[in-house]
Amino acid sequence: MPEQIITHSAEETVDWGREFAKRLKAPVLVLLTGELGTGKTTLTKGLVSGLGAADANDVTSPTFTLVHVYGKPAKVYHADLYRIESFHDFETLGLEDMFAAPAVAILEWSEKFPLPSPWPLVRVRLEHLGGDSRRISVSNSL
Repeated sequence: MPEQIITHSAEETVDWGREFAKRLKAPVLVLLTGELGTGKTTLTKGLVSGLGAADANDVTSPTFTLVHVYGKPAKVYHADLYRIESFHDFETLGLEDMFAAPAVAILEWSEKFPLPSPWPLVRVRLEHLGGDSRRISVSNSL
């Protein structure tokens, strides 16, 4: 049975992400799924800030850049696979570098991730519940 939480605002989603980040230990792949606008980037703001890699306000959607790297040395990768149409598109991201050293990798639209992961997986699904409310379901929980 997946762990579930309901948040009622973007702030609650960020706060939950900060708390959940305490359970993440590199190396781990966090696979985010959910429709457009369900809060995947909002949750990532909490995860990245909870991991101490960047301030929540500095975390933005990598929809157009496709990959953001936070922390020095790089410890959190945040990728958006929404625009990935083929394995060739995926290869151009350079994500193989991500697996070179233990890190936390957060993938939005992770259903497009074409490879088996060498790292443990945490699957997080976000769903609209109306207004600013979201259901966050976690499986393969740590």
